[in-house]
Amino acid sequence: MLLRKFPTTFSLSKRFLSTKNTHDLASSIAEFNKELEDIFGEPPSSAGPLGSSGSGDVTQDTRFSTSEISEKVCGLTHIGKQGEAQMVDVSPKQNTKRTAVASGKVVLGKEVFDLVSANQLAKGDVLSVAKIAGITGAKQTSNLIPLCHNISLSHVDVDLTLNHRDYSVNIHGQASTTGKTGVEMEALTAVSIAGLTIYDMCKAASKNIEISNVRLELKTGGKSGDWSREK
Repeated sequence: MLLRKFPTTFSLSKRFLSTKNTHDLASSIAEFNKELEDIFGEPPSSAGPLGSSGSGDVTQDTRFSTSEISEKVCGLTHIGKQGEAQMVDVSPKQNTKRTAVASGKVVLGKEVFDLVSANQLAKGDVLSVAKIAGITGAKQTSNLIPLCHNISLSHVDVDLTLNHRDYSVNIHGQASTTGKTGVEMEALTAVSIAGLTIYDMCKAASKNIEISNVRLELKTGGKSGDWSREK
């Protein structure tokens, strides 16, 4: 009887190892634990196939909760205990000064670049409008990104410069606050909205414009400390 049940256990363990979804993984572990209990007459111990000690002593139950699986497998703060989307509760965190800087690029092509440089586009001053749009976009981040917190920003700045080498506009966005959560998304949103605004201002002259390299450059403050992109 024992030998007849091993193939089923082996098949189930293969499904467990290949599972990518956190919820499916939790179900597979529960099924695997139940199968072992049916075979051996007791719950699996730390010496079993899912154990960690390998000592042979029955000292710890290796049944995993879904929340433990979420932490071990995903490590994503926006994933709840059942694998659902959630807004992170930041109330236990301390208020600290936080800043973030993001960057991006809009490649225009020579013809459109020359028009932007000479301020000859029909919609007007491209860089000035994009700067205001970026600042406004940063303040609307929580309305655009569903799980972002509504942050009281103390400072937002968007800087746009013309790059004659590759006929592009370089964008830098900075956001600051004193609060319980960071402003990385606000800085990234500022850059993204500024880039989209440049596209909108210039699209009548060319559809071949490219927005690229939107990325976080640095952040300061918070529990995780300071971070900057390696050059």
